[in-house]
Amino acid sequence: MKKTTTVQNGLIWFGAGVSLAEILTGSSFAPLGFARGLAAIVAGHVIGCVLLFLTGLIGGRSGRSAMETVKMSFGQRGGLLFAALNILQLAGWTAIMIYDGALAAEGVFPAGHWVWCLVIGGLILVWILVGVTNLGWLNRLSMAALFLLTLVLSRVIFGAGTPAGVGLGEAMSFGAAVELAAAMPLSWLPLISDYTREAEKPVQAALASAVVYGLVSVWMYVIGMGAALFTGESNIAAIMVKAGLGAAALVILILSTVTTTFLDAWSAGVSAESLSPRLKGRWMAAGAALLGCAGAVLFPMDDITGFLYLIGSVFAPMTAIQITDFFLLRRDRFQADFDRRNLVIWAVGFAAYRGLMRLDFPLGCTLADMVLVAALCVLADKLPGKRRR
Repeated sequence: MKKTTTVQNGLIWFGAGVSLAEILTGSSFAPLGFARGLAAIVAGHVIGCVLLFLTGLIGGRSGRSAMETVKMSFGQRGGLLFAALNILQLAGWTAIMIYDGALAAEGVFPAGHWVWCLVIGGLILVWILVGVTNLGWLNRLSMAALFLLTLVLSRVIFGAGTPAGVGLGEAMSFGAAVELAAAMPLSWLPLISDYTREAEKPVQAALASAVVYGLVSVWMYVIGMGAALFTGESNIAAIMVKAGLGAAALVILILSTVTTTFLDAWSAGVSAESLSPRLKGRWMAAGAALLGCAGAVLFPMDDITGFLYLIGSVFAPMTAIQITDFFLLRRDRFQADFDRRNLVIWAVGFAAYRGLMRLDFPLGCTLADMVLVAALCVLADKLPGKRRR
Protein backbone atom coordinates (compact mmCIF):
# COMPACT_ATOMS: atom_id res chain seq x y z
CA MET A 1 0.00 0.00 0.00
CA LYS A 2 1.29 3.45 -0.91
CA LYS A 3 2.17 5.41 2.25
CA THR A 4 1.39 9.06 2.93
CA THR A 5 4.09 11.50 3.98
CA THR A 6 3.92 13.79 6.99
CA VAL A 7 3.46 16.75 4.62
CA GLN A 8 0.54 15.04 2.89
CA ASN A 9 -1.13 14.39 6.23
CA GLY A 10 -0.60 18.02 7.23
CA LEU A 11 -2.17 19.21 3.96
CA ILE A 12 -5.16 16.93 4.40
CA TRP A 13 -5.85 18.41 7.83
CA PHE A 14 -5.21 21.96 6.66
CA GLY A 15 -8.06 21.38 4.23
CA ALA A 16 -10.20 19.97 7.05
CA GLY A 17 -9.62 23.07 9.16
CA VAL A 18 -10.53 25.61 6.48
CA SER A 19 -14.25 25.20 6.82
CA LEU A 20 -17.39 27.31 6.67
CA ALA A 21 -18.80 25.33 9.61
CA GLU A 22 -15.87 26.47 11.76
CA ILE A 23 -16.28 30.11 10.68
CA LEU A 24 -20.02 30.06 11.36
CA THR A 25 -19.50 28.41 14.75
CA GLY A 26 -16.85 31.01 15.59
CA SER A 27 -19.40 33.80 15.22
CA SER A 28 -21.18 32.39 18.32
CA PHE A 29 -18.21 33.51 20.46
CA ALA A 30 -18.60 37.22 19.64
CA PRO A 31 -20.80 38.08 22.68
CA LEU A 32 -17.91 37.03 24.96
CA GLY A 33 -15.72 39.79 23.53
CA PHE A 34 -12.50 39.22 21.62
CA ALA A 35 -10.15 38.40 24.54
CA ARG A 36 -12.44 35.95 26.38
CA GLY A 37 -13.69 34.49 23.11
CA LEU A 38 -10.14 33.84 21.92
CA ALA A 39 -9.20 32.26 25.26
CA ALA A 40 -12.20 29.90 25.04
CA ILE A 41 -11.41 29.00 21.43
CA VAL A 42 -7.77 28.19 22.21
CA ALA A 43 -8.59 26.23 25.39
CA GLY A 44 -11.19 24.11 23.62
CA HIS A 45 -8.87 23.37 20.72
CA VAL A 46 -5.98 22.40 22.99
CA ILE A 47 -8.24 19.83 24.70
CA GLY A 48 -9.67 18.54 21.43
CA CYS A 49 -6.38 18.40 19.52
CA VAL A 50 -4.46 16.54 22.24
CA LEU A 51 -7.15 13.88 21.99
CA LEU A 52 -6.95 14.05 18.19
CA PHE A 53 -3.18 13.38 18.31
CA LEU A 54 -3.51 10.42 20.69
CA THR A 55 -6.34 8.90 18.65
CA GLY A 56 -4.39 9.34 15.41
CA LEU A 57 -1.36 7.73 17.00
CA ILE A 58 -3.37 4.59 17.80
CA GLY A 59 -4.25 4.21 14.12
CA GLY A 60 -0.71 5.02 12.99
CA ARG A 61 0.94 2.47 15.28
CA SER A 62 -1.61 -0.29 14.74
CA GLY A 63 -2.03 0.28 10.99
CA ARG A 64 -5.79 -0.02 11.40
CA SER A 65 -8.60 2.26 10.27
CA ALA A 66 -10.48 4.38 12.79
CA MET A 67 -13.34 1.92 13.25
CA GLU A 68 -10.96 -1.05 13.30
CA THR A 69 -9.10 0.58 16.20
CA VAL A 70 -12.44 0.91 18.01
CA LYS A 71 -12.74 -2.89 17.85
CA MET A 72 -9.52 -3.09 19.87
CA SER A 73 -11.54 -1.81 22.84
CA PHE A 74 -15.07 -3.05 22.10
CA GLY A 75 -14.60 -6.30 20.17
CA GLN A 76 -15.55 -7.24 16.64
CA ARG A 77 -19.32 -6.99 17.00
CA GLY A 78 -19.21 -4.33 19.72
CA GLY A 79 -17.26 -2.06 17.37
CA LEU A 80 -20.04 -2.29 14.76
CA LEU A 81 -22.23 -0.05 16.94
CA PHE A 82 -19.72 2.78 16.67
CA ALA A 83 -19.09 2.15 12.97
CA ALA A 84 -22.82 2.56 12.32
CA LEU A 85 -23.00 5.70 14.51
CA ASN A 86 -19.94 7.09 12.74
CA ILE A 87 -21.45 6.53 9.29
CA LEU A 88 -24.58 8.37 10.42
CA GLN A 89 -22.63 11.35 11.77
CA LEU A 90 -20.44 11.48 8.65
CA ALA A 91 -23.44 11.38 6.33
CA GLY A 92 -24.90 14.19 8.45
CA TRP A 93 -21.69 16.21 8.22
CA THR A 94 -21.53 15.69 4.46
CA ALA A 95 -25.04 17.07 4.06
CA ILE A 96 -24.41 19.99 6.47
CA MET A 97 -21.18 21.02 4.75
CA ILE A 98 -22.66 20.86 1.25
CA TYR A 99 -25.71 22.81 2.48
CA ASP A 100 -23.56 25.56 4.08
CA GLY A 101 -21.23 25.78 1.10
CA ALA A 102 -24.08 26.03 -1.39
CA LEU A 103 -25.87 28.64 0.71
CA ALA A 104 -22.74 30.79 0.88
CA ALA A 105 -21.95 30.35 -2.84
CA GLU A 106 -25.53 31.36 -3.66
CA GLY A 107 -24.93 34.58 -1.71
CA VAL A 108 -21.95 35.40 -3.97
CA PHE A 109 -23.30 34.22 -7.31
CA PRO A 110 -27.06 33.46 -7.37
CA ALA A 111 -27.64 30.39 -9.50
CA GLY A 112 -29.96 28.35 -7.30
CA HIS A 113 -29.10 26.59 -4.04
CA TRP A 114 -29.62 23.16 -5.60
CA VAL A 115 -27.23 24.02 -8.45
CA TRP A 116 -24.41 24.80 -6.02
CA CYS A 117 -25.20 21.62 -4.08
CA LEU A 118 -24.65 19.64 -7.28
CA VAL A 119 -21.45 21.53 -8.14
CA ILE A 120 -19.94 20.94 -4.70
CA GLY A 121 -21.14 17.33 -4.62
CA GLY A 122 -19.57 16.72 -8.04
CA LEU A 123 -16.20 18.10 -6.94
CA ILE A 124 -16.28 15.92 -3.81
CA LEU A 125 -16.78 12.91 -6.08
CA VAL A 126 -13.68 13.94 -8.05
CA TRP A 127 -11.64 14.04 -4.83
CA ILE A 128 -12.99 10.60 -3.84
CA LEU A 129 -12.17 9.03 -7.20
CA VAL A 130 -8.63 10.42 -7.08
CA GLY A 131 -8.17 8.86 -3.62
CA VAL A 132 -6.49 10.03 -0.42
CA THR A 133 -3.02 8.67 -1.29
CA ASN A 134 -3.05 10.14 -4.82
CA LEU A 135 -4.24 13.69 -4.17
CA GLY A 136 -0.67 15.07 -4.41
CA TRP A 137 -0.63 18.13 -6.67
CA LEU A 138 -4.41 18.58 -6.39
CA ASN A 139 -4.14 19.01 -2.62
CA ARG A 140 -1.10 21.30 -2.85
CA LEU A 141 -2.78 23.56 -5.40
CA SER A 142 -6.00 23.69 -3.39
CA MET A 143 -4.23 24.40 -0.12
CA ALA A 144 -2.11 27.18 -1.63
CA ALA A 145 -5.23 28.87 -3.01
CA LEU A 146 -7.07 28.50 0.29
CA PHE A 147 -4.14 29.84 2.29
CA LEU A 148 -3.79 32.98 0.19
CA LEU A 149 -7.50 33.66 0.00
CA THR A 150 -8.10 33.20 3.73
CA LEU A 151 -5.29 35.72 4.33
CA VAL A 152 -7.25 38.13 2.18
CA LEU A 153 -10.44 37.35 4.10
CA SER A 154 -8.66 37.97 7.42
CA ARG A 155 -7.40 41.32 6.15
CA VAL A 156 -10.90 42.32 5.05
CA ILE A 157 -12.45 41.43 8.43
CA PHE A 158 -9.80 42.71 10.82
CA GLY A 159 -9.15 45.81 8.75
CA ALA A 160 -12.73 46.92 9.35
CA GLY A 161 -11.86 49.00 12.42
CA THR A 162 -12.75 48.59 16.07
CA PRO A 163 -15.10 45.90 17.40
CA ALA A 164 -18.76 46.79 17.01
CA GLY A 165 -19.80 45.20 20.31
CA VAL A 166 -23.52 45.83 19.79
CA GLY A 167 -26.40 43.59 18.82
CA LEU A 168 -24.33 40.44 19.28
CA GLY A 169 -26.81 38.52 21.39
CA GLU A 170 -26.52 36.93 24.81
CA ALA A 171 -23.11 35.59 25.80
CA MET A 172 -22.76 31.91 26.67
CA SER A 173 -20.73 30.94 29.73
CA PHE A 174 -16.96 30.53 29.32
CA GLY A 175 -17.25 26.78 30.00
CA ALA A 176 -19.95 26.37 27.35
CA ALA A 177 -17.75 28.29 24.90
CA VAL A 178 -14.78 25.99 25.62
CA GLU A 179 -17.07 23.01 25.01
CA LEU A 180 -18.25 24.44 21.69
CA ALA A 181 -14.63 25.03 20.64
CA ALA A 182 -13.64 21.47 21.60
CA ALA A 183 -16.66 20.00 19.79
CA MET A 184 -15.19 20.54 16.32
CA PRO A 185 -11.90 18.63 16.83
CA LEU A 186 -13.90 16.00 18.76
CA SER A 187 -16.00 15.44 15.65
CA TRP A 188 -12.82 14.29 13.85
CA LEU A 189 -11.84 11.69 16.48
CA PRO A 190 -13.63 8.83 14.69
CA LEU A 191 -11.86 9.72 11.41
CA ILE A 192 -8.21 10.57 11.96
CA SER A 193 -6.89 7.00 12.03
CA ASP A 194 -8.26 6.47 8.52
CA TYR A 195 -5.39 8.73 7.39
CA THR A 196 -2.61 8.14 9.92
CA ARG A 197 -2.81 4.36 9.39
CA GLU A 198 -1.27 4.91 5.95
CA ALA A 199 1.50 7.23 7.17
CA GLU A 200 5.21 6.53 6.65
CA LYS A 201 5.98 8.02 10.07
CA PRO A 202 2.96 7.56 12.35
CA VAL A 203 4.06 9.78 15.26
CA GLN A 204 5.06 12.70 13.05
CA ALA A 205 1.95 12.31 10.90
CA ALA A 206 -0.39 12.24 13.91
CA LEU A 207 1.35 15.26 15.45
CA ALA A 208 1.35 17.23 12.19
CA SER A 209 -2.33 16.41 11.64
CA ALA A 210 -3.39 17.56 15.11
CA VAL A 211 -1.20 20.69 15.19
CA VAL A 212 -2.05 21.84 11.66
CA TYR A 213 -5.75 21.21 12.14
CA GLY A 214 -5.73 22.93 15.54
CA LEU A 215 -3.99 26.08 14.29
CA VAL A 216 -6.14 26.38 11.18
CA SER A 217 -9.38 25.65 13.04
CA VAL A 218 -8.57 28.31 15.65
CA TRP A 219 -7.92 30.70 12.77
CA MET A 220 -11.33 29.90 11.24
CA TYR A 221 -13.11 30.35 14.59
CA VAL A 222 -11.37 33.70 15.05
CA ILE A 223 -12.37 34.78 11.54
CA GLY A 224 -16.01 33.99 12.39
CA MET A 225 -15.82 35.77 15.75
CA GLY A 226 -14.00 38.71 14.17
CA ALA A 227 -16.58 38.97 11.40
CA ALA A 228 -19.34 39.43 13.99
CA LEU A 229 -17.28 41.77 16.17
CA PHE A 230 -15.57 43.98 13.58
CA THR A 231 -18.17 44.09 10.80
CA GLY A 232 -21.38 43.29 12.68
CA GLU A 233 -22.02 40.65 10.00
CA SER A 234 -21.80 36.87 10.51
CA ASN A 235 -22.61 36.07 6.86
CA ILE A 236 -19.15 35.44 5.40
CA ALA A 237 -20.43 35.48 1.82
CA ALA A 238 -21.93 38.94 2.35
CA ILE A 239 -18.65 40.21 3.81
CA MET A 240 -16.69 38.93 0.80
CA VAL A 241 -19.16 40.42 -1.68
CA LYS A 242 -18.99 43.83 0.06
CA ALA A 243 -15.19 43.62 -0.08
CA GLY A 244 -15.34 43.04 -3.83
CA LEU A 245 -13.67 39.62 -3.70
CA GLY A 246 -16.04 38.19 -6.34
CA ALA A 247 -14.49 35.12 -7.97
CA ALA A 248 -11.99 34.78 -5.12
CA ALA A 249 -14.90 34.47 -2.71
CA LEU A 250 -16.34 31.60 -4.73
CA VAL A 251 -12.97 29.83 -4.75
CA ILE A 252 -12.68 30.12 -0.95
CA LEU A 253 -16.22 28.93 -0.35
CA ILE A 254 -16.23 26.01 -2.75
CA LEU A 255 -12.68 24.72 -2.14
CA SER A 256 -12.99 24.94 1.65
CA THR A 257 -16.24 22.98 1.47
CA VAL A 258 -14.86 20.32 -0.86
CA THR A 259 -11.57 19.69 0.98
CA THR A 260 -13.35 19.30 4.33
CA THR A 261 -16.37 17.32 3.15
CA PHE A 262 -14.19 14.92 1.17
CA LEU A 263 -12.77 13.67 4.50
CA ASP A 264 -16.27 13.05 5.86
CA ALA A 265 -17.42 11.10 2.82
CA TRP A 266 -14.14 9.16 2.50
CA SER A 267 -14.22 8.07 6.14
CA ALA A 268 -17.88 7.06 5.81
CA GLY A 269 -16.69 4.64 3.13
CA VAL A 270 -13.83 3.34 5.28
CA SER A 271 -16.21 2.87 8.22
CA ALA A 272 -18.61 0.95 5.97
CA GLU A 273 -15.78 -1.49 5.17
CA SER A 274 -15.61 -2.40 8.86
CA LEU A 275 -19.30 -3.42 8.73
CA SER A 276 -18.68 -5.93 5.96
CA PRO A 277 -15.59 -6.82 3.87
CA ARG A 278 -17.85 -7.01 0.81
CA LEU A 279 -18.41 -3.25 0.94
CA LYS A 280 -15.88 -1.25 -1.09
CA GLY A 281 -14.79 1.93 0.70
CA ARG A 282 -14.39 4.18 -2.33
CA TRP A 283 -17.85 3.40 -3.70
CA MET A 284 -19.45 3.68 -0.28
CA ALA A 285 -17.75 7.09 0.06
CA ALA A 286 -19.23 8.10 -3.28
CA GLY A 287 -22.61 6.93 -2.03
CA ALA A 288 -22.23 9.02 1.14
CA ALA A 289 -21.40 12.07 -0.99
CA LEU A 290 -24.49 11.53 -3.14
CA LEU A 291 -26.67 10.98 -0.07
CA GLY A 292 -25.29 14.13 1.56
CA CYS A 293 -25.89 16.10 -1.62
CA ALA A 294 -29.52 14.94 -1.73
CA GLY A 295 -29.97 15.83 1.95
CA ALA A 296 -28.50 19.30 1.38
CA VAL A 297 -30.97 19.92 -1.46
CA LEU A 298 -34.03 18.64 0.40
CA PHE A 299 -33.63 19.68 4.06
CA PRO A 300 -32.75 22.92 5.95
CA MET A 301 -29.63 22.62 8.15
CA ASP A 302 -29.01 26.03 9.67
CA ASP A 303 -28.27 25.28 13.36
CA ILE A 304 -25.71 22.53 14.10
CA THR A 305 -24.97 23.30 17.78
CA GLY A 306 -27.10 20.43 19.08
CA PHE A 307 -25.52 18.10 16.50
CA LEU A 308 -22.02 19.03 17.73
CA TYR A 309 -22.91 18.33 21.35
CA LEU A 310 -24.47 14.98 20.40
CA ILE A 311 -21.27 13.98 18.60
CA GLY A 312 -19.27 14.87 21.71
CA SER A 313 -21.49 12.81 23.98
CA VAL A 314 -21.13 9.72 21.74
CA PHE A 315 -17.47 9.86 20.77
CA ALA A 316 -15.74 11.51 23.75
CA PRO A 317 -16.33 8.54 26.11
CA MET A 318 -15.56 6.11 23.29
CA THR A 319 -12.21 7.81 22.68
CA ALA A 320 -11.42 7.97 26.41
CA ILE A 321 -11.80 4.18 26.57
CA GLN A 322 -9.58 3.72 23.49
CA ILE A 323 -6.81 5.95 24.82
CA THR A 324 -6.89 4.33 28.27
CA ASP A 325 -6.83 0.81 26.85
CA PHE A 326 -4.04 1.48 24.34
CA PHE A 327 -1.66 3.72 26.29
CA LEU A 328 -2.29 2.85 29.97
CA LEU A 329 -3.72 -0.66 30.23
CA ARG A 330 -2.14 -2.16 27.07
CA ARG A 331 -5.42 -3.99 26.57
CA ASP A 332 -6.46 -5.36 23.16
CA ARG A 333 -9.88 -6.97 22.65
CA PHE A 334 -9.71 -7.04 18.84
CA GLN A 335 -10.25 -10.82 18.68
CA ALA A 336 -13.21 -10.78 21.09
CA ASP A 337 -16.83 -10.74 19.99
CA PHE A 338 -18.05 -8.14 22.52
CA ASP A 339 -16.34 -6.32 25.35
CA ARG A 340 -19.30 -5.86 27.68
CA ARG A 341 -17.24 -4.06 30.30
CA ASN A 342 -16.24 -1.26 27.96
CA LEU A 343 -19.72 -1.04 26.44
CA VAL A 344 -21.18 -0.51 29.93
CA ILE A 345 -18.50 2.10 30.74
CA TRP A 346 -19.26 3.88 27.45
CA ALA A 347 -22.99 3.96 28.28
CA VAL A 348 -22.18 5.48 31.67
CA GLY A 349 -19.91 8.03 29.98
CA PHE A 350 -22.60 8.94 27.45
CA ALA A 351 -25.21 9.48 30.17
CA ALA A 352 -22.71 11.41 32.31
CA TYR A 353 -21.84 13.71 29.39
CA ARG A 354 -25.51 14.56 28.83
CA GLY A 355 -25.89 15.28 32.54
CA LEU A 356 -22.66 17.29 32.82
CA MET A 357 -23.81 19.54 29.98
CA ARG A 358 -26.28 21.10 32.42
CA LEU A 359 -23.44 22.17 34.72
CA ASP A 360 -20.99 25.00 34.08
CA PHE A 361 -17.42 23.67 34.16
CA PRO A 362 -14.62 26.21 33.56
CA LEU A 363 -13.15 23.99 30.81
CA GLY A 364 -16.36 22.39 29.57
CA CYS A 365 -17.77 18.94 30.27
CA THR A 366 -15.75 16.91 27.73
CA LEU A 367 -12.60 16.84 29.85
CA ALA A 368 -14.52 15.99 33.03
CA ASP A 369 -16.42 13.20 31.28
CA MET A 370 -13.29 11.68 29.75
CA VAL A 371 -11.43 11.72 33.08
CA LEU A 372 -14.41 9.96 34.66
CA VAL A 373 -14.50 7.32 31.91
CA ALA A 374 -10.73 6.74 32.07
CA ALA A 375 -10.93 6.32 35.86
CA LEU A 376 -13.73 3.76 35.46
CA CYS A 377 -11.60 1.81 32.96
CA VAL A 378 -8.63 1.71 35.34
CA LEU A 379 -10.79 0.72 38.31
CA ALA A 380 -12.52 -2.02 36.30
CA ASP A 381 -9.14 -3.38 35.23
CA LYS A 382 -8.08 -3.72 38.87
CA LEU A 383 -11.11 -5.82 39.85
CA PRO A 384 -9.97 -9.38 40.69
CA GLY A 385 -10.67 -11.93 37.97
CA LYS A 386 -11.59 -9.23 35.42
CA ARG A 387 -8.29 -8.77 33.58
CA ARG A 388 -8.53 -9.69 29.94
CA ARG A 389 -5.83 -8.86 27.44
